[in-house]
Amino acid sequence: IRSGECYLKNCEIASYEKSSFKLDTKRDRKLLLHKAEIKKLEQKVQEKGLTLVPSKIYFSDKGKVKVEICLCRGKNTVDKRQSLKEKDLKRDLQREFKVKNR
Repeated sequence: IRSGECYLKNCEIASYEKSSFKLDTKRDRKLLLHKAEIKKLEQKVQEKGLTLVPSKIYFSDKGKVKVEICLCRGKNTVDKRQSLKEKDLKRDLQREFKVKNR
Protein backbone atom coordinates (compact mmCIF):
# COMPACT_ATOMS: atom_id res chain seq x y z
CA ILE A 1 0.00 0.00 0.00
CA ARG A 2 1.56 3.26 -1.16
CA SER A 3 0.08 6.73 -0.74
CA GLY A 4 -3.46 5.48 -0.23
CA GLU A 5 -3.39 3.08 -3.18
CA CYS A 6 -2.90 -0.68 -3.28
CA TYR A 7 -0.43 -2.25 -5.76
CA LEU A 8 0.38 -5.81 -6.77
CA LYS A 9 4.16 -6.22 -6.92
CA ASN A 10 6.36 -8.82 -8.67
CA CYS A 11 3.45 -10.75 -10.15
CA GLU A 12 4.00 -11.82 -13.73
CA ILE A 13 0.94 -11.49 -15.96
CA ALA A 14 1.76 -12.39 -19.55
CA SER A 15 0.91 -9.85 -22.23
CA TYR A 16 -1.67 -10.62 -24.89
CA GLU A 17 0.09 -12.37 -27.78
CA LYS A 18 -1.84 -10.67 -30.59
CA SER A 19 -1.40 -7.11 -29.35
CA SER A 20 0.77 -4.67 -31.29
CA PHE A 21 2.70 -3.35 -28.26
CA LYS A 22 4.48 -5.19 -25.47
CA LEU A 23 4.46 -4.10 -21.82
CA ASP A 24 6.65 -5.20 -18.94
CA THR A 25 5.03 -8.38 -17.58
CA LYS A 26 6.35 -7.88 -14.01
CA ARG A 27 5.40 -4.23 -13.55
CA ASP A 28 3.51 -3.05 -10.47
CA ARG A 29 -0.23 -3.19 -11.04
CA LYS A 30 -2.70 -0.92 -9.30
CA LEU A 31 -5.57 -2.74 -7.56
CA LEU A 32 -8.99 -1.14 -7.64
CA LEU A 33 -10.29 -0.99 -4.08
CA HIS A 34 -12.55 1.40 -2.19
CA LYS A 35 -10.80 3.86 0.13
CA ALA A 36 -12.47 2.30 3.17
CA GLU A 37 -11.14 -1.15 2.21
CA ILE A 38 -7.64 0.21 1.72
CA LYS A 39 -7.74 1.94 5.14
CA LYS A 40 -8.89 -1.27 6.85
CA LEU A 41 -6.15 -3.32 5.22
CA GLU A 42 -3.51 -0.69 5.98
CA GLN A 43 -4.51 -0.55 9.67
CA LYS A 44 -4.34 -4.32 10.05
CA VAL A 45 -0.95 -4.49 8.34
CA GLN A 46 0.49 -1.76 10.57
CA GLU A 47 -1.10 -2.79 13.90
CA LYS A 48 -0.86 -6.56 13.92
CA GLY A 49 2.07 -7.10 11.58
CA LEU A 50 0.03 -9.00 9.01
CA THR A 51 0.97 -9.28 5.35
CA LEU A 52 -1.19 -8.94 2.24
CA VAL A 53 -0.82 -11.96 -0.04
CA PRO A 54 -2.62 -12.62 -3.34
CA SER A 55 -4.23 -16.07 -3.17
CA LYS A 56 -6.14 -16.31 -6.45
CA ILE A 57 -5.81 -14.59 -9.80
CA TYR A 58 -8.41 -15.11 -12.50
CA PHE A 59 -9.98 -13.38 -15.51
CA SER A 60 -13.51 -12.00 -15.42
CA ASP A 61 -15.99 -12.21 -18.28
CA LYS A 62 -15.13 -8.63 -19.29
CA GLY A 63 -11.43 -9.44 -19.71
CA LYS A 64 -10.29 -7.89 -16.43
CA VAL A 65 -7.87 -9.62 -14.09
CA LYS A 66 -9.29 -10.18 -10.59
CA VAL A 67 -7.10 -10.83 -7.56
CA GLU A 68 -8.21 -12.34 -4.26
CA ILE A 69 -6.17 -10.91 -1.37
CA CYS A 70 -5.59 -12.54 2.03
CA LEU A 71 -4.19 -11.18 5.27
CA CYS A 72 -1.57 -13.62 6.56
CA ARG A 73 0.56 -13.91 9.64
CA GLY A 74 4.13 -15.22 9.44
CA LYS A 75 5.40 -18.28 11.28
CA ASN A 76 6.96 -18.08 14.73
CA THR A 77 10.49 -19.40 15.19
CA VAL A 78 9.06 -22.46 16.97
CA ASP A 79 6.84 -23.23 13.99
CA LYS A 80 9.77 -22.81 11.61
CA ARG A 81 11.91 -25.23 13.60
CA GLN A 82 9.13 -27.79 13.65
CA SER A 83 8.56 -27.57 9.89
CA LEU A 84 12.32 -27.86 9.26
CA LYS A 85 12.47 -31.01 11.42
CA GLU A 86 9.58 -32.55 9.48
CA LYS A 87 11.22 -31.64 6.17
CA ASP A 88 14.52 -33.25 7.24
CA LEU A 89 12.74 -36.41 8.39
CA LYS A 90 10.90 -36.74 5.08
CA ARG A 91 14.13 -36.25 3.13
CA ASP A 92 15.94 -38.88 5.23
CA LEU A 93 13.11 -41.37 4.78
CA GLN A 94 13.13 -40.86 1.01
CA ARG A 95 16.90 -41.38 0.89
CA GLU A 96 16.68 -44.61 2.87
CA PHE A 97 13.78 -45.83 0.76
CA LYS A 98 15.72 -45.15 -2.47
CA VAL A 99 18.84 -46.92 -1.15
CA LYS A 100 16.84 -50.02 -0.12
CA ASN A 101 15.11 -50.27 -3.52
CA ARG A 102 18.40 -50.31 -5.48
